[in-house]
Amino acid sequence: MQRYARAEHWHQVSPGRHRRGSSLDVHHAYLSRRVAEIRARVSLVALHRELAERGWHGSCSTLRAWAVQRLPHPRQTPQPPPAPPSIRQVTGWLTRRPSSLTEDEHQQLKAVLEHCPELATTHQLVRDFGDMPTQQTGLLLPAWIDEAITADLPGLAGFARGLANDLDAVTAGLTLRWSSGITEGAVNRIKKIKRQLFGRAEFDLLRKMILLQRPTVTAPRDR
Repeated sequence: MQRYARAEHWHQVSPGRHRRGSSLDVHHAYLSRRVAEIRARVSLVALHRELAERGWHGSCSTLRAWAVQRLPHPRQTPQPPPAPPSIRQVTGWLTRRPSSLTEDEHQQLKAVLEHCPELATTHQLVRDFGDMPTQQTGLLLPAWIDEAITADLPGLAGFARGLANDLDAVTAGLTLRWSSGITEGAVNRIKKIKRQLFGRAEFDLLRKMILLQRPTVTAPRDR
């Protein structure tokens, strides 16, 4: 009540917690300058040691409470930018079906293609080639080979020249509905059995295992 009686103006007794003086107030200018100089995370232990050399003998907890109330917060260190996608990630985005990519992957791929015209051309060529076996449009292969060779992109140009060396067979594979998948599957199965029995069995046992494990192939029924 004596504070109200001694007050000459109403703003001197305005609502709010009254902040009492502190022995650290005399060091306010010094501490503010030190915080501005450091410009990073401030070590209270180091500041406490410096104040002790200046004749202040308070505790670290007192210094911490005083600093939170009366010192400006130091400038925060800016967050580093996100890491760019790896080569493996970009390769996966280029070769996977667009429907399998998430919205975030679509956005990241778009940003990469905008910064690299060569990758944008690669992306278009990969998409066009991927549509041929699924849509059986092998007749478009010669035009695709010419476009890939003209682009002269590493990897794709050599791949296109290799396709041109056996153009008729590749065109048939991208056009006809027949597939050698069953034959390739049987060959891979035999190679697997050979690897399992390598150095452990003779030819007779290998032959018997291949015959016993051969898959059953049923012809499609007419509807």
